[in-house]
Amino acid sequence: MKDLVTQLLAIDNFDVVLVLSILIGFGLVETVSGFLTNSKRKKGDWVQEILSFLLLSTGIKPAIVFSVYLIGSRFFPEQHYLFNEISFGWGLLIYLLIDDVLQYWYHRTAHETPFLWKLHRSHHQAEEMGYFVSYRNAFLYYVLMPNIWWVGLVVYSGGGKAVALGLVLKQLVIIGSHSRLRWDKPFYTYPILRPLIKVIERIIITPSFHHSHHGTSLLDEASDPNGNFGNMFSFWDQLFGTATFQRSYPKQYGLQKKTNDPWTSAYFYPFVTSPDKQSDWHKDHQIKKTATKEAATLTLTKGENYLWCACGRSATQPFCDGSHHGSKIKPQKFTAKRTGEVRLCNCKKTAKGPFCDDTHLNL
Repeated sequence: MKDLVTQLLAIDNFDVVLVLSILIGFGLVETVSGFLTNSKRKKGDWVQEILSFLLLSTGIKPAIVFSVYLIGSRFFPEQHYLFNEISFGWGLLIYLLIDDVLQYWYHRTAHETPFLWKLHRSHHQAEEMGYFVSYRNAFLYYVLMPNIWWVGLVVYSGGGKAVALGLVLKQLVIIGSHSRLRWDKPFYTYPILRPLIKVIERIIITPSFHHSHHGTSLLDEASDPNGNFGNMFSFWDQLFGTATFQRSYPKQYGLQKKTNDPWTSAYFYPFVTSPDKQSDWHKDHQIKKTATKEAATLTLTKGENYLWCACGRSATQPFCDGSHHGSKIKPQKFTAKRTGEVRLCNCKKTAKGPFCDDTHLNL
């Protein structure tokens, strides 16, 4: 095994070759399986995803690595061969773990802060999964991504070989978890394989785990767009309380709030904005509070699931319309226990959410 790794690392640009091979491999399988012929993707989607992949691979990453190299040579010359002092195996492990925890927190923060959400929003606009969705983010999202700067730091410190192999392993997992090729489905279908997938999914990100993150709404049992932030390893989600393990896949992908945005605003925001006034990328976009002091009295149906807005921004009060994205506030899913009138909180201050406890009387 060690000899094989050594031979691979000796190949010029072997990481680039293998990542392209992974993309081509998943692309061929999706094509043969008929996924692409039934694709909902428009021309702009393909342009954005392919352009993002090309610029990330040939522009952003090399520029960041070169920048780190210049900065390191000027200010930290003594760290130039730091990784040469440890074994290749330990170097690979250190690179992967730090890389992945950085990306976990960056990804999670992108769902919890308004500006970063706008840079990440296009990733969740995709209404179907696919191997190129992995690269669907705004240009600036990648420029600010801390783990790409970590790549530059490791390369500068003599860990180039660890980065090369690490990138291949990571892309294999990430592309596999975004693909419409649900390689983990047989593990849930056949009982004899279920113990094995329980081990696998608690280590790496599987399609069902990540597809859940791309689901439209919590009303879909297989969707958790406010969790499952991991990229390569799932144990960060388990450690920080954001993991939801699934055995099925969402019925619907994409955002609840649909807008008509050109791919240019999706990729080049904030330098290019959207003409759609309802879009987060519109130049005059503002977060509007729609919460009111009075409770919302309405009729619910026993056994039906509802998603109560907790952020106070939804245009469909008191129910969620996805406006909470870009904040740390999550909607609350509940099931009606009886058919009849109820009073749902609309001031968002109740201690008994989603039901009104008359807190609004003291506001």
